[in-house]
Amino acid sequence: MSFGYKIDFVRRRYSHLASIYPLFNVLFWLPLSIRAKAVARLDLKLGDKVLEVGCGTGRNLRLLVEAAGPTGEVFGVDCCDAMLAKARELAEHYQWHNVKLLQQDAREMLLPTPVDGVLFSLSYTVIPNPVTALEKAWKYLQPKRHVVIMDGKLAHGLLGRLSRPLVTFLSKATVLGDPDRRPWEDLKKFTPQVEMEEINFGTYYICRGTKL
Repeated sequence: MSFGYKIDFVRRRYSHLASIYPLFNVLFWLPLSIRAKAVARLDLKLGDKVLEVGCGTGRNLRLLVEAAGPTGEVFGVDCCDAMLAKARELAEHYQWHNVKLLQQDAREMLLPTPVDGVLFSLSYTVIPNPVTALEKAWKYLQPKRHVVIMDGKLAHGLLGRLSRPLVTFLSKATVLGDPDRRPWEDLKKFTPQVEMEEINFGTYYICRGTKL
C-alpha cells in the first residue's frame, strides 16, 4: 500500500477516527507545545483573517481565535463531515462567532476573502496531491504573510531507520500521512523565503514560507 490516498478514502477513514482522534497525540508523542508554536509562527495580528487547512476536530481553533482576536476571522476547511461536526461543537460551546467551518476538498477550496495566514497542522501529508492544496491556499494568502506547515517525519540516522517500520505501519493504518513528505521543499516552488525547524529529535517539524 502506498501513500497515494484518494479523497473519499481519507474522508471515510477520518469519519471512523473522529471520536478517538485526540488519542493520536499520545500515540504519536506529539510535543505539548508544538501547536502553539506553529500558530505563533504565523505572526498573526488582532483583526487578521486566518485559514487552517485540514482543521479536523478543531484542536487549533482556540489558539487561532486568540491570535486573531474578536475582530478577526478564522476559516477552517476539512473534507470530513464527522471531524467538522466535532469542530462545530467546540466552536458553539465557546461561542466563537468568528469561526467559519467549511466542508471542502482542500485542492478546490473556495474562501470569501483573502487571508493573512495559512496553517496546515498534521494535515499536509494526508491531503492527496498536497501541492495542489498548497497552491490554492497560496492564492488566498496576502503578500508578506506566512504559510506554516507542522507535521511529523522520521528522525535522522539510526533512530529513523529503526522506527521506520512502526511509523509507516501506524501512518498507513490511521491515514496520518507520509513521513517522507518534505513540504519545505514544496514551499520553495512558491517562495525562496522558507524556514524549517525540527522538534523532538527530528520527529516533528514546523516549516514556514513567506509570500513575497
